[in-house]
Amino acid sequence: MGRLSDSAAVALLSLGLVTISGCSAATSGSVDGSAAPGSSRATTTSATSATSATASAPSARTSSAAPSATSPAAGATRTRATPSTAPSRAAAKGSVRVLATSATGIDVPWGLALLPDGAVLVTARDDFRVFRLDVSAGRLTPVGTVPGVVSNVGQQGEAGLLGVAVSPTFTRDRLVFVYYSTSADNRIAAVTYDSSRPAGRQLGRPSVIVKGIPHNVHHDGGRLAFGPDGYLYATTGEAQQPALAQDKSSLGGKILRMTATGRPAPGNPFGTLVWSYGHRNVQGIAWDAAGRLWASEFGDHSEDELNLIRPGHNYGWPQTEGRTNVPGITGPVAQWGPPEDSPSGIAIARGAVWMAALRGQRLWRIPLDGSATAAPPQDFLVGRYGRLRSVLAVGPDTLLVTTSNRDGRQSPGPGDDRILLLRVS
Repeated sequence: MGRLSDSAAVALLSLGLVTISGCSAATSGSVDGSAAPGSSRATTTSATSATSATASAPSARTSSAAPSATSPAAGATRTRATPSTAPSRAAAKGSVRVLATSATGIDVPWGLALLPDGAVLVTARDDFRVFRLDVSAGRLTPVGTVPGVVSNVGQQGEAGLLGVAVSPTFTRDRLVFVYYSTSADNRIAAVTYDSSRPAGRQLGRPSVIVKGIPHNVHHDGGRLAFGPDGYLYATTGEAQQPALAQDKSSLGGKILRMTATGRPAPGNPFGTLVWSYGHRNVQGIAWDAAGRLWASEFGDHSEDELNLIRPGHNYGWPQTEGRTNVPGITGPVAQWGPPEDSPSGIAIARGAVWMAALRGQRLWRIPLDGSATAAPPQDFLVGRYGRLRSVLAVGPDTLLVTTSNRDGRQSPGPGDDRILLLRVS
C-alpha cells in the first residue's frame, strides 16, 4: 500500500482531493514530462460516418433475477449533469507527472469506479476481491469477494473479475455492478455495498442481471460504466469466435447499453441490449464533455483502434481492421500497431483521451477536437512501470493508472501490481 508524499499532498490539496494535512512522508513517483523521442507513431483518421444497420435481432438473453434498483427508464432521478456542448479542442502537447504510488501488491487491478465520497472501488481480476482506495491517504481496504468467479491466468488468459461501476443513485440504493467470468460465460451482476459492515464483508450476494455473454480464454471484454444518460454500458469480446461480432443476436463483440435491471435501454437501435457491433475486444470506454462515447479496442496483428461510438454502427471486425472505406463500416479515429499499444482502459481529462497500453507499456495522450483528433498522439511512461491496464479520472487533471504485471504475460517486479496517481495536462 502506497502513502502520499508531502509534496503530493500539497498538489492534491490544490486539486481538492485532500481535505486535511499531515500525510506521512514517502517517496513519490518520478516525473515524465515529455514523450519518448520518435515514439509518436500512431496514425489518425477522421471518424468515418457509416450507414446505421436497421435489421432487428432476437432479444438478448437476460436472467430473471434483478435488483431492486430503479432504472432511469422507470423514472429514477439522474444524478449526472447534462453534458456540455462547448468546444473540446485540446492542446497539441501535454505532460504527465507521477504524484505518488497510491497502492501496491494488488493481484491484477482491473476495474476502477469512483464513489460519491471520492474513494475508488478497485477489482482484482485473479483473486476476485473488491477493494476501496482512499486516494488522498493512499489507503487500500478490502470490501469483499465476488463468489463464482473463474480466472484463467494459468493459461495467460483474460477472464476473471473485470469491470466495476457505481450506481448513479448509489446514495439511495447502495448498488455497485460487476462484470465477471464463470466457467461457462461472462456475466453482469448488481451487488449491494454496505460500508458499515466489517472490512472484507461489505458486499451482498450478486444478483445477475445479464448472463450468457460469450466466454473464452481470450477476448472477454469486461469494461463497465454508467453513461451521462444514466444507463449502464458494457463492453464484450467475441470470445475468439470472430463471426459473433457481426451477429446482432449475440452478445459477443459488442458494446451493450442497459437499465440497472439488465433490460435493453430505451432508444437502443435494435431493441436489444446491443448499442454497437463489429467489435473484436473493446477494453475501454469514456465520454467526453459533449457526451460522445469513445472506446479502445484490441486489433489482431495489424491495427489497434480508438473509436468514436455511434449507436447501431458496425465497426468492421472481422471484415476490416483499422481505417477502411468499406461502405457500412465505421473506421477508427486513431490507430496503432499492436507492439506499441494493445490498448486497455481509457479516461478523458483536459480534452484528451488517456489510454493505457499493455504490450506497449505506456500511457497514450490523444488530444481531441470534437469528434476528431487535434494533433498526433503522445506517449508517456514508456517502459517505466511495465504493462498498464486501467485509467480513471479522479479530478479535472488527475488520473489513476493501474499496472498489469501479474497477469501471466511477464514476470512481476517488486510492489506489483500498483496504482499510480498522475497529474496530466
